[in-house]
Amino acid sequence: MAKRLYEVWKGKNKFIFRGRLIFGPDAKSLIITLLLIIVPVIIFCTNVARNLFDETSGNIAGYAILMVTVVFTIYVLLLLLLTSARDPGIVPRNLHPPTEEICYDSSASIDVGRQTPTPRLPPTKEVIVNGVPVRVKYCITCQLYRPPRCSHCSVCDNCVERFDHHCPWVGQCIGMRNYRSFFLFISSSTILCIFIFGMSALNIKFLTNDYGTVWKAIKESPLSVVLMVYCFIFLWFVGGLTCFHLYLIGTNQVWHDAKTVSTRRTDNKKTTYETFRYRGVERPQVYDRGCLNNFREVFCSKIKPSRNNFHAYVQENERGFTRGMNSEGYIGNLDGNRREKVEDDREIGGDLLKISQRREAEDA
Repeated sequence: MAKRLYEVWKGKNKFIFRGRLIFGPDAKSLIITLLLIIVPVIIFCTNVARNLFDETSGNIAGYAILMVTVVFTIYVLLLLLLTSARDPGIVPRNLHPPTEEICYDSSASIDVGRQTPTPRLPPTKEVIVNGVPVRVKYCITCQLYRPPRCSHCSVCDNCVERFDHHCPWVGQCIGMRNYRSFFLFISSSTILCIFIFGMSALNIKFLTNDYGTVWKAIKESPLSVVLMVYCFIFLWFVGGLTCFHLYLIGTNQVWHDAKTVSTRRTDNKKTTYETFRYRGVERPQVYDRGCLNNFREVFCSKIKPSRNNFHAYVQENERGFTRGMNSEGYIGNLDGNRREKVEDDREIGGDLLKISQRREAEDA
């Protein structure tokens, strides 16, 4: 009996509704995130908003405060769902790994003083992005050369395009297909914190006018102060994260790129050749199109469809693997010059013949 793709998926993801929704392996952390959002909102609506409704004598302002809180909370929860339950841009594992390239192996030799050419894959390839050479790495797990700005998430065990980071609060990787909803989620959460903080402070002000002192107002509505403290603390977290990602969007970086550049700038062990040969590699200037175009790329571009149909059936010979393009489909002509070194090197013809005969014998 044929199985669906999500049933034989080799990553660590969790699926519901027959693969229509995909989560990370730490999806249980969503429960904590939901409680951190819903519980304060319920306290606000049942206590602070009700007091403000009484203070405004039931006019339109009281209704507006309650409605804005409820509608905006639903909007934040919807963004959370879009971020955590969507394919972040997983690159399918390669069903047809690239052929091995003949390279020199210094660990073994046939004749004294000569290195033995052995078939193996180079760990990196070089592609041109906006006129700048960028090295892409070979992923042993997914058996493909990763596209530029792609990284393998150790938590989900998948290669993710434009990988930003794995967020434990949403239980999902943040990548090309859910970065927009993630940013809108944290920015909307920041606005919600500011709104609840402001309305709680307004409630204290009204109670101070009624009871004469701030202390009596606090005793009358202690939950208002609790909400103000709660929102102030979390405002530093989500507000700071929002500002940081505004910077990343404006410079067309991702969190992973920024950490990589920071690490490389403090690495004094690079050789002079590496410093000059690969200067500018995977740095923000490679992808930076200007602040306006960078924001337009994130918020106005169409989200690409998923490369994986987790609900689809898998053929018998594909069971245990994921459908998808091979590495040539992502990188283009990465392997176009794969054999140049072999063709140009005439001194190892005899050794190549030996290797070819040995491989034919093994295949037989």
